[in-house]
Amino acid sequence: MPASPSVSVERFAAFGHRSYRYYFASRFFETFAMEVVVVAVGWQVYDLTLVTGSAADRFGRRAIMSACEGVSLVCAGLLTIITALDDASVPAIFAVLVALGIARAFFGPAAQSLAPNLVPEEDVPNAVAWNSSAWQVASIVGPVVGGLLYGFGARVPYALALVLFVAASLSILMVASPPQRFTKEPQSWRTLSAGFRHIWEEKIVLGAVSLDMVAVLLGGAVALMPVFARDILHLGPWGLGMLRAGPGIGAVAMAALLAARPIRNGAGKAMLLGVAIFGLGTIVFGLSRTPWLSVVALIAMGAADMISVYVRQTLIQLWTPDQLRGRVSAVNMVFIGASNELGEFRAGGMAALIGTVPTVVLGGVGTLIVTALWGRLFPAMRKVENLIPPERAEA
Repeated sequence: MPASPSVSVERFAAFGHRSYRYYFASRFFETFAMEVVVVAVGWQVYDLTLVTGSAADRFGRRAIMSACEGVSLVCAGLLTIITALDDASVPAIFAVLVALGIARAFFGPAAQSLAPNLVPEEDVPNAVAWNSSAWQVASIVGPVVGGLLYGFGARVPYALALVLFVAASLSILMVASPPQRFTKEPQSWRTLSAGFRHIWEEKIVLGAVSLDMVAVLLGGAVALMPVFARDILHLGPWGLGMLRAGPGIGAVAMAALLAARPIRNGAGKAMLLGVAIFGLGTIVFGLSRTPWLSVVALIAMGAADMISVYVRQTLIQLWTPDQLRGRVSAVNMVFIGASNELGEFRAGGMAALIGTVPTVVLGGVGTLIVTALWGRLFPAMRKVENLIPPERAEA
């Protein structure tokens, strides 16, 4: 019987083989290149978002929205045409999606910062509530409708999107050009980064943005819903759909309530309370083994999160000068968007290490700790009573 080959103890033994050296170099360079691309894309997206925020302060926000919706309309039309062809081109679809993504990058800051130009300041909280409600409804219903229509062929949902973009374009054209304070500073890194500097200097806004960002980062229950539905609550696909609908139902209901009965006093405390309830709901969801209790916890989380979003968005709009509002909105979008992605990554990584339930429960506990800590670190935010700045409320 031949002797078993012994394990080499030489430190660089593998590099003695020519093919392995090339293999090692290939893997190293590929990984290195991918990490360079990831970092570069992250910074590029950040830079582009600063540019889009600056555009919202330098040009008419209504005009930017109209132009972006026009581009989106053309993209939906192209997707419909490409899909109608017998041999749809995947590169062509990706090219259209790139154009659509660029349009969305400019659309977001302009859309968020336009509302305060359309209504009196005392009505901005109401507008924020309705905007959030509409976004939640569209986010819940849109994927369902798109999925159902796809069953009739890929061109059908694209055709519907085309019709909806036409409606959006016609609607924004009906908006009268509102008064807007434009920034007159020459384009530079200083003007592009002015939104970040304002958030850093305005501690009330900094506290609101960072609290929501950290709370979302520590959340992660949504990313792990499939695991809860199948392995913990023992539900089928319908159960997963029920769980996913829970936060949206709570958010829409709370948004409608806030539109009817806006927060008039104790806005800072209301935001902290909302984040705390979100943390408690996360703990209950993590520990629950009963489907109805899990759904109730998710509804409460959605409602509590809407309180936080409502206060944060209103503070950003009203505690920011009009000529900076686009850039501040852009920075806020970057922070919140990044925290959502990182929150899902954190939840998945921790779940693989310590388990699904401990990950969610610890996230909820962490949210409660952060809420208490932020209440002490940002006393000005905690003490905010009215969402309208005092100097404007007295004017």
